[in-house]
Amino acid sequence: MPSLTTPDGTHLAYRVHTPPGPPSGRPPLLLLHGLAGHMGEWDALRAPLLRDGHTVIEYDARGHGASTRRPPTMTRAACVADAATLITALGLAPATLIGQSLGGHTAFLTAASHPGLVASLVLIEAGPGGPNPGLPAELSTWLRSWPLPFASLSSAESFLGHEAWARGLEQREDGWHPRFDADRMTAAVAELATHSYWAQWSRITCPTLAVCGAHGTIPDTEFEQMRTHRPTTHTAVIPNAGHDVHLDQPEGLYEVISGFLDVK
Repeated sequence: MPSLTTPDGTHLAYRVHTPPGPPSGRPPLLLLHGLAGHMGEWDALRAPLLRDGHTVIEYDARGHGASTRRPPTMTRAACVADAATLITALGLAPATLIGQSLGGHTAFLTAASHPGLVASLVLIEAGPGGPNPGLPAELSTWLRSWPLPFASLSSAESFLGHEAWARGLEQREDGWHPRFDADRMTAAVAELATHSYWAQWSRITCPTLAVCGAHGTIPDTEFEQMRTHRPTTHTAVIPNAGHDVHLDQPEGLYEVISGFLDVK
């Protein structure tokens, strides 16, 4: 698997998927997974996007998966720099960024800081939010609740709720373990405990689609504020989906994304 080295020495593992047929002229898509996730989460959504003629690029965020497990920092600025480095090094600009949860947060901060690199945004269960003082402790408690190591992938799937989450684990002699360290995950959300990002949200100029699950975690008030701050924002609510919309309802998510990309 190819990787790219960022200025702070972090290695980012990525995959480039090329659509069949002649070039379509459609913008490349950079997919950003959420906290404690991995690039393989996008498998179900990737296939129809490729059929539509998009080049699709996925990567493991710093501290996750096949990328550097313990990078020097997990700040929001570092994650934005990673996305900008990938877009620039791979010649993707301007790219459409599709991000879920913390990956969506990284995506819109990238659009705010580097408008020339981003053609459009799709945010899945992600927003400016904050501050959320209890978030690091909540995350730490959740990660400590994992009955590690998992004895099998099926037991991991039963606990985590999705096959794709289980597929992100690595097998060792004693069972299946996460491909991340819990303290790095907590560090990744430290700034969300004390900051909100409405100023950055208001600076975004590219077409934007904000998607939430009908049973997701984005408050209705935040969704409304996103439209108030940027009235041109397209929004969609996916039925029968929670926070992991891309795993709960990939077909429904694809329909709203393809419609947005066709008309934006």
